Amino acid sequence: MFSLRNRGRLMVSSILLLILALLITTGCNSKQPGSKLKVVTGTSLLMTAVQEVGGDRVEVKNIIPPASCPGHFDIKPSDVAMLGQARVFLMHDWQGQLFTQELVASVKNPKLEVVPVAIKGNWMAPPVWQQALQTVAGILGEKDPANKEYYQTNAQKAIDQAAKAGQEMQGRLQAAGSGKVKVLCSNQQEGFVRWAGLQVVDTYGRPEELTPQKVKELVDKGRQAGVKLIIDNLQSGPDAGTGIAKELGVPQVTLSNFPGGLPGTDEWEPAVRKNVDLLLMSFPK
Repeated sequence: MFSLRNRGRLMVSSILLLILALLITTGCNSKQPGSKLKVVTGTSLLMTAVQEVGGDRVEVKNIIPPASCPGHFDIKPSDVAMLGQARVFLMHDWQGQLFTQELVASVKNPKLEVVPVAIKGNWMAPPVWQQALQTVAGILGEKDPANKEYYQTNAQKAIDQAAKAGQEMQGRLQAAGSGKVKVLCSNQQEGFVRWAGLQVVDTYGRPEELTPQKVKELVDKGRQAGVKLIIDNLQSGPDAGTGIAKELGVPQVTLSNFPGGLPGTDEWEPAVRKNVDLLLMSFPK
């Protein structure tokens, strides 16, 4: 027979073995209490949204630099390594051709969850950004239920601030006569430019798409409509419309579609304010 002391030792050993088994079977497959949710994003727009919503509960890294074109970017080995350490990879749904299933499979990270985010419109426009924040909060809350309420609270604060900032910026634009300014702009900036209240006469694509015939058509249309400003997109071609502006004798301005694309704009609101300031400085006097 076992003595009481031996029985006690056996019971303690059994409990320790059970705890060890639980750690082995669950420790590597879920987010540990108190640890940060590791997220990788496809653009600085998504990274900024995760930062605002996730706060100190999330560790986020971004792949594509904010001044680069997100549709024409070569994935580096360091990007694959980054995905190998992540739990969640957020990308825009239109990035599917870049971040293919083959690329994700090459990461060899069975814990990685790829989540395409489908939100139509220009994320630099406050109403679209508010929708993005709410969507990201839902995704983070699903992947990290313990902090769901925290994410929702942060998202609501950011949404309220975006709405307030958007109203203030629209007021400045309207006071400067934005509704009377007719423009030709990059198709990547159309959504933001329309939110800003300007009249979009026509749009154009990347520099390689601007054939002599297309340029002539835009110049003719701009001259007939009385266009006063040409608006380019930093990420797809900062000087695409320069020739058109010279032909029409009007200013040309380059806006950014991503936080961090221009100096001092690492967050969404400073990036939008920078765009608004650039527009206001370009308006006809």
